[in-house]
Amino acid sequence: MTAHPTRRRFLLALAAALPVLVAGGWPAVARADDDDDHERARRLLRSGEIRPLSEILSSVERSVGGRVLDVDFERDDGRYVYELKMVMPSGRVREVTVDAATARVIKIEDD
Repeated sequence: MTAHPTRRRFLLALAAALPVLVAGGWPAVARADDDDDHERARRLLRSGEIRPLSEILSSVERSVGGRVLDVDFERDDGRYVYELKMVMPSGRVREVTVDAATARVIKIEDD
């Protein structure tokens, strides 16, 4: 099965930009096809309601390990979360849900 061309372009762009985003603390979120989510995340970051993606990624990499493949930003059960699709050192792909305000891992599921 082939990824949708728009999603593929976004994933390639995210992969290329991830080191810059992590180093610079840019308030990136991963739904390039949804400008409303992106703008909402930027507003929330500026107001201090959520943490930067770079901080979330650093925290999750320390606590969970693995490499990020995809990032989604959404509202879930009344709070904003980052959903990270990650490949673990074992090769297993997992979805890690992180509270965007606290950087606390909420759940880890097999993808």
